[in-house]
Amino acid sequence: MAESKTAPTAVPVADFLATVAHPVRRRDAERLISLYRRVTGAEPRMWGPSIVGFGTYHYRYDSGREGEMAAAGFSPRAAATTVYLADGVAEHSDVLAELGPHRSTTACVYVTDLDRVDLDVLERVVAASYATLTAGTFGTRLSGPARTVDP
Repeated sequence: MAESKTAPTAVPVADFLATVAHPVRRRDAERLISLYRRVTGAEPRMWGPSIVGFGTYHYRYDSGREGEMAAAGFSPRAAATTVYLADGVAEHSDVLAELGPHRSTTACVYVTDLDRVDLDVLERVVAASYATLTAGTFGTRLSGPARTVDP
C-alpha cells in the first residue's frame, strides 16, 4: 500500500509561515496557532508541505489502509485558510451556522478572514473535533479504534 503523502516533516512552522505570501493568511495563521495550542495543548508541527497540525490520531479503514494524521490542523492557502475537520463538517453544522462567512466541503471549512468570523465559534468547533478524534471513538466509524499518539 502507498505511504501517505501527508506525514510530519522537520520543517519549522515559522519557516513555513514566512513563505505565506498573502498577509491576511499569514496573520490568520499566527492567530490560529494560538487558538489551536489553547484547544489542543499541543505544539504545531508541519504535515506535508502546507498543513500546520496539532496532535495525532490513528486511523484504519475497512480496506486495510491505516496511518497517523494530525488530530487538528489548518492550512493558509492562497484563496482562503482551510480548517480541517477530519470527523466531518456535518458533525458541526449547527455550530458552524453561527461562524460567519465561510464555505465548507465534507471535511474542510474555508475562511477568508478571521476578522469576519466568530472566533469563539471556531474554537468550539476545533475543540469538539479534536476531542472526537482523540477520544478513541472516531475510528469506530472507520472500522477500527482511533487513539491519541501524542497530545
